[in-house]
Amino acid sequence: MNFLDPVRAWLTVTAAPVQWLADMPGRLWGSAYEIVSSRSVLIEDNAELRAKNLILQQKVQKLASLTTQNTQLKGLLNASEKFREDVLVAEIIGIDSDPFSHIVTINKGSLDGVFSGQAVLDANGVMGQVIEASPVSSRITLVTDTSTRIPVINNRTSYRALATGTGTPDQLRLLHIPITADFQKDDLMITSGLGGIYPYGYPVGKIQSITHAPGEAFASITIQPIAQTKRSRLVMLVFQNKISEDQNREPADSRKKEGVDP
Repeated sequence: MNFLDPVRAWLTVTAAPVQWLADMPGRLWGSAYEIVSSRSVLIEDNAELRAKNLILQQKVQKLASLTTQNTQLKGLLNASEKFREDVLVAEIIGIDSDPFSHIVTINKGSLDGVFSGQAVLDANGVMGQVIEASPVSSRITLVTDTSTRIPVINNRTSYRALATGTGTPDQLRLLHIPITADFQKDDLMITSGLGGIYPYGYPVGKIQSITHAPGEAFASITIQPIAQTKRSRLVMLVFQNKISEDQNREPADSRKKEGVDP
C-alpha cells in the first residue's frame, strides 16, 4: 500500500463539500435554465392550445349558425308548401337605425322581381310588406310598426277586423271592435285577403288580451304576432298567382259577419 493513499483519501473526503459548493452555481444555473425553458415551452403550448380552442369555438359557432339557418330554411320550405303562392327567399341584412320604426333591409331587390307593397312572411306567419325596392335590396315594414294595417279575420268566427302595429316588437292590436263581438283569448287571426296585399289565410297572430273599459263602445284587443319579427333572419316574398286570387275570395259565411271593412 502506498503511504500516500490515506492522504489522498482524506483529501478526497475533505474536498468533496468544497467541490459540491463550487459546482452549485452551475447546477443552479442549469436548474434555472431548465425551469425557464420549461416555462417558455408551457407558455408556447398554452398559447397554441388557446389558438386551437378559439378555432374550435369558431367552428362550433359556425356549425350552430348553419344548423339554425338549415332549420329556418326547412321552416320556410314547409311554410311555402302550405300555400300555393310562388315565393322568393331573402335574408335580412340591415335594421333601421330609427328606434321608433320597425323597418329591416333584405338582400333582394327589383332585379329579383321584388316590388313595393309585396307581402313578406317568415316560417311562422306574416312578417310585413315591402315599402321600397331598390335594384339589389329592399326595405320592409314589419307588422309591429305603427304604420302597418293588415285586414284580418278571426279564424274561429270569420269576423273581419283590422290589425295594426303598436310600436312594440311583440304586440299588435285590433281596431274598432265592438264590445259585443265574439272574440276570445288565443283566437287565431289570419289574413282576410282584402286590400290586395296579403293573400287569404296567412297567420298573423293570436289574441293576447281583451279589455272592456266601462263606458267604451269598443274593446281593447291585443295580439301576439306569429312571425318572429326580432329573430327571423330568412324571409319569404310572396308572388300571388291565379290560384291565390281565388283563395283571396272570402268564404261566404265571413261576408255575413258584421266587422270593420278595411
